[in-house]
Amino acid sequence: MTVPYPFTSGQTLTAAQMNALSELTINDKTDSHTLVAGDAGEYVIMNKATSTTITVPNNVFTASQIVRIVNKGAGVCTVTAGAGVTVNVNGSLALSQHGGGTLLCLSASTFTFFPYGSVSTLSVEFLLVGGGGGGGAGGGFLASGGGGAGGFVTGSGIIGKDTYTVKVGGGGAGGGTSTASGGPSGNNGTASSFISSANGGGYGAGAGNFTSNGGSGGSGGGGGFDSGAGGVGVSGEGNNGASAAQGGGGGGSGAASTSGTGGTGTANSFTGSSITYAAGGNASGGAAGTTNRGNGGQGSGSITGTTGGAGGSGQVVIRYLTADASGLTVSASGATSATPLDAGGGYSYFEFNGSGSLTVA
Repeated sequence: MTVPYPFTSGQTLTAAQMNALSELTINDKTDSHTLVAGDAGEYVIMNKATSTTITVPNNVFTASQIVRIVNKGAGVCTVTAGAGVTVNVNGSLALSQHGGGTLLCLSASTFTFFPYGSVSTLSVEFLLVGGGGGGGAGGGFLASGGGGAGGFVTGSGIIGKDTYTVKVGGGGAGGGTSTASGGPSGNNGTASSFISSANGGGYGAGAGNFTSNGGSGGSGGGGGFDSGAGGVGVSGEGNNGASAAQGGGGGGSGAASTSGTGGTGTANSFTGSSITYAAGGNASGGAAGTTNRGNGGQGSGSITGTTGGAGGSGQVVIRYLTADASGLTVSASGATSATPLDAGGGYSYFEFNGSGSLTVA
């Protein structure tokens, strides 16, 4: 239905023409298109599975005219300025499937594009691993406990345009040098956080007073010789440490520990490859937990003059579907890369091995 526009004084419209004012014409396109005068006031709908462009030409439209543009197809449709034309936008001119907006003519060569539902939020997934607990020290045949793993947490959330603090927890120090009568306990690891948190691992108990208990945390630390209780893990983050019987192993995120052996960790593929995080420390060996994996430090066993191993530091990984960030700028400070890394499957991610921040703008 043709509507006689612009209207003139005394003009009479039919009922059909009046209805047509609210029933805009849909101009379906199956390939790249340069706008024409007849597109003014109408919907231009792109429907193609591969990338296309809608070009805005010079000296075709007059001030106040509008064109509504919608991308129906799976391919990205980009609104493109023709020769001599400026198209301003607060957001993106690249329209993913079902995206769209209104193109307003300000002059023959200047336009503003207003995206529908301008993106202001981003759905993210996160992995948090707290710092592992330090192992205890033992000596004189008195065995210590292994450090508990840092808490292991995965989750998701929606964030807006803002800067968000990212904290990576440190591993707890191991127990100091032991003597023939035993040695001190280790120290708890500290928490990691980003819109949620994962606790640090509990310390491994020292040995020498026969009642040395492991520390509680993301996973609990192992108890010391011979009746020390294992520390308690946080539900949903890790497991309990083992009670002593010649030294208790630290709890892990994957399973509780047994006497002498640390609990297993948890495998995850947020970065596109499988990585095992948050394993508990053994009761002996004295080795430090793996850096940026949140592993508990090993206890020193029962050898005089040794120290418990330090817990491994934690890590934070934040990822999102790359397509969801269209129209947004996502950056990070303190991450392993200033630009998002590719995790495969359409995901981008930032990996934090130390504290920093994530900014969405």
